[in-house]
Amino acid sequence: IMFLLVLWAESGYGMMTLNSVLLPQVSSGGQGERAGVQSHLRRRRRSWVWNQFFILEEYVGDEPLYVGKLHSDVDKGDGQVRYILSGEGAKSIFSIDEDTGDIHAIRRLDREQQAYYTLRAQARDRSTNLLVEPESQFIIKVQDINDNEPRFLDGPYTAQVAECSPVGTSVVTVVATDADDPTYGNSARLVYSILQGQTHFSVEPKTGVVRTAVPDLDREVQEHYLLVIQAKDMMGQMGGLSGTTSVTVTITDVNDNPPRFPRKSYQFSLPEAALVSSVVAKIKAVDLDVGPNTEVDYKILDGDGLGTFRILCDPDTQEGLVILHKAVDFEAKSSYTLRVEASNRYVDTRYLSAGPFSDVVMVRLLVENVDEPPVFSASISRMAVSEAAPVGTDLGSVSAHDPDASNSPVRYSIDRQTDLQRYFDIDSSSGVIRTNRRLDRELSVLHNITVVATETLDPSQVGKAVVLVSVADVNDNAPSFAVDYQTFVCENAQPGQVVETVSAVDPDKPENGHQFLFSVSTEAAGNLSFTLRDNNDNTASVLTRRAGFVRRERPLHFLPVVISDGGVPSLSSTNTLTVTVCDCDVHGNHQHCSQGAELPDGLGTSTAVLLTCILLGTALDMMAEPLLIDDERDIRENIVCYDDEGGGEEDTEAFDMFALRHLNQTQPAGRDAAELLPPPSLTRNPGPHKDKNRLFQEFIRDRLKEAGLDPTAPPYDSLQTYAFEGRGSATQSLSSLSSLSSLESEQGYEFLREWGPSFRKLADLYGHHEGGGRGVASGV
Repeated sequence: IMFLLVLWAESGYGMMTLNSVLLPQVSSGGQGERAGVQSHLRRRRRSWVWNQFFILEEYVGDEPLYVGKLHSDVDKGDGQVRYILSGEGAKSIFSIDEDTGDIHAIRRLDREQQAYYTLRAQARDRSTNLLVEPESQFIIKVQDINDNEPRFLDGPYTAQVAECSPVGTSVVTVVATDADDPTYGNSARLVYSILQGQTHFSVEPKTGVVRTAVPDLDREVQEHYLLVIQAKDMMGQMGGLSGTTSVTVTITDVNDNPPRFPRKSYQFSLPEAALVSSVVAKIKAVDLDVGPNTEVDYKILDGDGLGTFRILCDPDTQEGLVILHKAVDFEAKSSYTLRVEASNRYVDTRYLSAGPFSDVVMVRLLVENVDEPPVFSASISRMAVSEAAPVGTDLGSVSAHDPDASNSPVRYSIDRQTDLQRYFDIDSSSGVIRTNRRLDRELSVLHNITVVATETLDPSQVGKAVVLVSVADVNDNAPSFAVDYQTFVCENAQPGQVVETVSAVDPDKPENGHQFLFSVSTEAAGNLSFTLRDNNDNTASVLTRRAGFVRRERPLHFLPVVISDGGVPSLSSTNTLTVTVCDCDVHGNHQHCSQGAELPDGLGTSTAVLLTCILLGTALDMMAEPLLIDDERDIRENIVCYDDEGGGEEDTEAFDMFALRHLNQTQPAGRDAAELLPPPSLTRNPGPHKDKNRLFQEFIRDRLKEAGLDPTAPPYDSLQTYAFEGRGSATQSLSSLSSLSSLESEQGYEFLREWGPSFRKLADLYGHHEGGGRGVASGV
């Protein structure tokens, strides 16, 4: 294995000598070739000579470009040495003359694609094809020319800089690249310059840093600048290539402008009927800045309308909204003057030297007169009256006047939607309110009525006020039991035992509260069974006076209780307490009480009697109504499946043919269904079928007996069976089973026309029927 180390030495202008030293390298030849190489290993020095080592890129000539020449000192010029070229671009880019060793470039080269090529050279004996020199390696370097212009790979650029920035403030850095060789010549040495925008900006030639050139950049004058930056190679000299890019510079805002009112004074009008908290005027101070720098605060400094109006800033429009704080009255004051200040919310102290960042304006507000409705002296009036006051009692009066200069007379009325029962009336001229009906505090404690005042000159002008009338209580209701008591006493009760504690209610509301008195009525004072004890707390206890109550002898006891209130005048009522005697266990639990005593909660004796009468009357009405027969429920086990053709009339195993052959005999109406059964002696086949008929007759009779005894079941008078179809019918049977012959069965339908219009359609259908078929039993 041999490698070749190539040493370059300069031998004069345009000529270079390549001194080669043999090193171990890999040989691709055979055994003979390796032997030939070994024969030359004694040489310590060999020289390869050619004329040129560089080639210019982008050659555009018609002929192949001469690169250089390979020559071995073994070559005597007799044509015995053959030169071979291999490596990068051999044969595709570079070619070699085998006889002379001249190397040419057959394609145009681009240094930016590949800067150099590594090739290997061989010199072989033409006869033996053996190496006469060890294989050598050399490099062909592509020499650069200025064929690439600078490019801004990151362009176009956008940048921002604050207005009023000092000169030299860095804005942005632009960078251009050149694909040419930066180590050879000046092809890749760039210089930056500004082609557009140089009046306000500059660029550093070597670094590409764009800076401000003036100190007074004003966003309000110009917000955007478009710069054109150029990068030129060859250090900017004549003939160099160049590239350009654009830079858009946006000037950002600073708060360097105070708010200013476009006018020195404003004048607005507002109606005197304007609502409180409504906006009555809008003013705006103009600020040339943008964003938060334009936010303004408005303030009323002074003026006679300082307490009547207030001002706020609209956050969306930055307008000053003058808002009515108190109601205005044209007759009282017709104009107001305000001095309003507008100032920036955020102030930049760097620019305060230019002057105050605020402005002041005068605002005049003129009140317009409008026709106003009458105004009451009080919007809410309170009056009181006793519920015992007679009709026509004066409660008080209301007063209203026309606030306008015309001072129209006022007429009073009551809004009947607030006094539907017409308890009150009002004098239309004086405004005096009177009672129109008797009042009852227990029905309504407070009456809320609306009084209407209408101008007589302009009825459309209406004012309203609220009058609250409270009804004072008088003692006009007697007390009564608080609940409907259900009281029980055990047969084994002892004397002095409390069986019930009663209380009372009274709809009246005395000022000091209720003070009920309980006592037994005079006629019941001699009651030997129960007594009453007033507990002095608006309750009373019912106690037994004896023992030995017997439920069977006297199941119920009645105790009249007199309840009186402490009012003036005192009112009382007698309430009867019903005590039921019960059979109790040793613990006093009720086991059996008198009949009708154990009633649901809330049901007294009178209620129970009333319910009993109602239920008794309902039962009598139900028994008096006749039982209705439902046609759809009239069917009782009379469905027989007849899907077996059998043997016709000769088949006596399935039916009693005697009954089927006598279906045309009309049965008198009104006979019981049991009479329709044929006697057992008339049955054609008296064998086992005789027993079947007997069982069938017994079954029908049992059902009739059950129907006769059951008042809720419909009658069985309409019971029909297949065996007796058609019997008793005025139209007789339509079945073909009783026909004398098939001919009669097929052609005997003329009788249907004799039955009337109801059977005309059926007669038309069967009268034109031809052919025969098995008859189907059916009944009408």
